[in-house]
Amino acid sequence: MAYLETGAPGADELLFLPLGGTGEIGMNLNLYGHDGAWLMVDCGITFGDDTTPGIEVILPDPAFIEERKNDLVGIVLTHAHEDHLGALPYIWKRFPVPVYATPFTAAFLKRKLVETGLQDKVPIRIIPMSGRVHIAPFEIELITLTHSIPEPNAVFVRTPAGTVLHTGDWKLDPDPVVGETTDEKRLIEIGREGVLAMVCDSTNAMVPGHSGSEADVADVLADVFDRLDQRIVVGCFASNVARIESIAKAARAVGREVALVGRSLWRIHDAAKETGYLKDCPRFLSDDEAKRLPRDRVVLICTGSQGEPRAALTRIAEDQHPAISLQAGDAVIFSSREIPGNERAIGRLQNKLATLGVSIITARDEEIHVSGHPARDELSQMYQWVRPRISIPVHGEARHLKAHAELAKSCQIPFTLVARNGDVIRLDAQDGPEVIDEVYAGRLALDGKRLTAFDSDAIKGRRKLSFNGSVVVTAVVDGRGRLLKDPQLSAPGLAADEADELIDDLLDVVEDALEGAEGRKNIDDAALAEIIRRAVRRAAQELTGKRPPTDVHLVRI
Repeated sequence: MAYLETGAPGADELLFLPLGGTGEIGMNLNLYGHDGAWLMVDCGITFGDDTTPGIEVILPDPAFIEERKNDLVGIVLTHAHEDHLGALPYIWKRFPVPVYATPFTAAFLKRKLVETGLQDKVPIRIIPMSGRVHIAPFEIELITLTHSIPEPNAVFVRTPAGTVLHTGDWKLDPDPVVGETTDEKRLIEIGREGVLAMVCDSTNAMVPGHSGSEADVADVLADVFDRLDQRIVVGCFASNVARIESIAKAARAVGREVALVGRSLWRIHDAAKETGYLKDCPRFLSDDEAKRLPRDRVVLICTGSQGEPRAALTRIAEDQHPAISLQAGDAVIFSSREIPGNERAIGRLQNKLATLGVSIITARDEEIHVSGHPARDELSQMYQWVRPRISIPVHGEARHLKAHAELAKSCQIPFTLVARNGDVIRLDAQDGPEVIDEVYAGRLALDGKRLTAFDSDAIKGRRKLSFNGSVVVTAVVDGRGRLLKDPQLSAPGLAADEADELIDDLLDVVEDALEGAEGRKNIDDAALAEIIRRAVRRAAQELTGKRPPTDVHLVRI
């Protein structure tokens, strides 16, 4: 029977269902369905921004697969980036199945699981690079790729109903500095065997040419370091182990030692060391050790290149770091790209650094960063090797997916489909991909220590407060609704201070509203409070142009 008849994948069909990461960058969570079973590939997060006050972590809502957890046979991780595995510490308990990962990814995940006390509870099955594993009814093979982190893999999924190459994140780097190069030979082989569909990274589908090699970055960094004569700070993604090694290599070339500043950098460092990476690097210093060295003898690698408020680089820029400070003549190098949506936070950070007299060097000034995702020439090359019947772009916003689909068509791929999160897609070699159903694909937010729906009233209300402020009124009245004492009013986020004339104006509105209601008979507390609320909110909008949420506490004596 087919999926629409049973609500479960049929024995003769292969389904693809993205619950996150399609039409957006981040929160990758993908499901493959066949013969009554589901396989999850990746389970990631994204991070909050100025529009999500109080929310730092956002993740896909796994309600669909949680309701079918008995049919979920395993979770396969393509690599160790947060947007591909960061949700597991928060939601693995909802579908407690084995997690399959390569050694480095497993080592990093174990450290993440400590945060939620799951380090000894999640069954992690380690697959070697280029390894294979049977997760019935799926046959899984990992194919080595290159990216900006060790051990990135494509997942080759085999079923009797067809095969899929799920690329994860990748690029074609002839000299990745850390790890092996892309397994071109195996990709060509599976292309000859026949691939039903390729589900592929779209991040740079609008970028012409090639993404560039990590080895070139190391050479440029050495040249830049050689021109600087005071303290050097490099902001980069903590997970970019190759960049950490490139920085260490460049620092050694100019006679400087290297320190790691930021907890996530040390977490990545420990996972890399445990699994045999960074072995040619000298010992990294702590921030306490670094502060004792002359300013011209050290390079500091810091977290926070995206302007994250609690990261090391932001605390240094605000002179709030316990060990590291900057002064005029020092230099900060941003060896990373701006993630869309982070431009304002990065701008604020760079302005704070500029105020200190610090030199700022970005990828616009020097070639100190290369992307970890394939540009158009690399995508074309992958299609020439794999030659799938179907192309399904993922890992990108709508414009990236559209550009990717058009590129796939130009590569003579017979079928393409631009999907959305929640689309249940049947993959068919003859008729192509078909959206046969649509399921719920919402969002969860980590609000303090608890997960809540991203569209919950609490989060919506907080967002409104951040934009409009709020008004709180307290009025003590007698049985006839007459004021017994002066009303009290506060307007956090709306009034400049307690002496703001706005508060006096709104207090007058409260008194007028109560006087207007005095003659009305049988008016209860709720109705009287609503009269005050509407009057105050209307007046606040007229006076400020804002529509603040307004609460009225009515005390009847």
